[in-house]
Amino acid sequence: MRLTTKGRFAVTAMVDLAMRGGRGPVTLAGISERQGISLSYLEQLFGKLRRNGIVDSVRGPGGGYCLSRPSAKISIAEIVVAVDEPLDATNCGERGNCHEGKPCVTHDLWMGLNEKIYAYLAEVSLQQLVDSQANTKSGLSTVTLPKSTAKHAVM
Repeated sequence: MRLTTKGRFAVTAMVDLAMRGGRGPVTLAGISERQGISLSYLEQLFGKLRRNGIVDSVRGPGGGYCLSRPSAKISIAEIVVAVDEPLDATNCGERGNCHEGKPCVTHDLWMGLNEKIYAYLAEVSLQQLVDSQANTKSGLSTVTLPKSTAKHAVM
């Protein structure tokens, strides 16, 4: 199971956007410069994020992107799924045909992992990551995990 750069970059860019939200639209050029992500790659990602209703675009001078709703209402899972990032640990794409057309002996294990990963990412909001960044800069702790997953999280 791996999360590729597409999902990682989308989350990173969204945290940057949320940290600067409320002060008007944020340009992709600014995010690109601050986060070291290619502008053309950000354009692709934000096109998908906009089509999935996570961000809104503002055209013209002073334009850019802003969140379509409060960052506390946007989950990390939503961001990752919006950019077509598969959250799939199976070899069969969850189809259950991994061993001669039938589920392999470990299919249920990997499906369970998929569910846990999705559930964890669905419980973490964009605002939690923004708060985590503010706390990190002030010398405090990192992301506070949801109580239901905190004792089981492996980092």
